[in-house]
Amino acid sequence: MPHLVILYTANLESEIDMTDMCQEMCKTLLAQHDDNGEQIFPTAGTRVLAYPAPHFAVADSQHNYGFIYLNLRMATGRSSELHEQVGQALLNRVKTLFDPLLQKQHVGITLQIDEGVEVFNARHSSIYPLFSPAA
Repeated sequence: MPHLVILYTANLESEIDMTDMCQEMCKTLLAQHDDNGEQIFPTAGTRVLAYPAPHFAVADSQHNYGFIYLNLRMATGRSSELHEQVGQALLNRVKTLFDPLLQKQHVGITLQIDEGVEVFNARHSSIYPLFSPAA
């Protein structure tokens, strides 16, 4: 472990190089170190897998909305500070990879980290504002 599983709507296939994304996310996981400078995750046990959803409905299904869900499963025993560190590093990397696409298409991004019980949950989306009441 860790195992990062990425599920995404198939309409993102032509927009994002998922092989490259998997490699970038793997590098991000392996770049994480604790306060002693030790690598948090074992290189040999680190896995990143991505699967397209060929059939999907996002929001009101009226437009070509995209969605990507990332779920990181890790072994127990790490501090909440390390959960936050890893979560923010992954989220920042996903946002960087998706920023060009978010400029031209509405995409929702959800990242969750599980260690038995969910320990991190973040969302970054340009879809939610479309359905929020005007302020």
